[in-house]
Amino acid sequence: MPSRITCEVRDWSPVTVVRLHGGLDLGTMRTVHTALDRCLSTQPDALVVDLADVTVRDRLALSVFAATARQAADWPGVPVVLCSPPPDAAVWLAESTACRVVPVRRDCAEATLVANAAAVPRLRARLEPVAGACRRARELVGDACGRWNLPEAVGPASLVLSELVGNVVRHAGTPMQVTLTLRRPYLQLAVLDGSRAGARVMVPDLRAEGGRGLMLVRELAQRWGSGPAGDGKVVWAVLPAN
Repeated sequence: MPSRITCEVRDWSPVTVVRLHGGLDLGTMRTVHTALDRCLSTQPDALVVDLADVTVRDRLALSVFAATARQAADWPGVPVVLCSPPPDAAVWLAESTACRVVPVRRDCAEATLVANAAAVPRLRARLEPVAGACRRARELVGDACGRWNLPEAVGPASLVLSELVGNVVRHAGTPMQVTLTLRRPYLQLAVLDGSRAGARVMVPDLRAEGGRGLMLVRELAQRWGSGPAGDGKVVWAVLPAN
């Protein structure tokens, strides 16, 4: 009989708790990944996954949690903690690579404490796709770097974030969520918009006045990426925070 699984989301700001109910196997792990990915798109400070009501039917399906944690580390820079695994699942987690990536705690209260402790400084702002959006993005970088004592990051971070925001203004034309996250020794910049059109580095004509924004991002950032998030996409970049 095919397994079924449901995902109950509780937004206990600033921590989002997802409680899974049902059987976890290679068929249902996609449902779990989609639900956790949707939770990450709201950019909580931390994500706790409660396994108390889960029956693990295939230990390989536990890899979905390691994949989610690795993804969350790149964007949105959110710690992921598992809690209350059934005895057999707890043994399998301990024997797998998942526990090296995702901490496991005995109950939701303890996991929430761990998640809160692992949360990092974050600055969020919502911008409209207007001409002044890039200027506002640079102001946000100045505010964040001043608050976090990162004077040397102001220049490159301002350029990268203004290019990411400008890309939304020029191409997506939707409201956007800008997030700056300090995960020492890195500063992460992310822009979430309402368009699913992927962000691609283009090689413009040498005589073209524009089209080099993501090339600059690629050159200045230590890592950068783009992917679907909610009903749109996110483009993020990671810079040194020295």
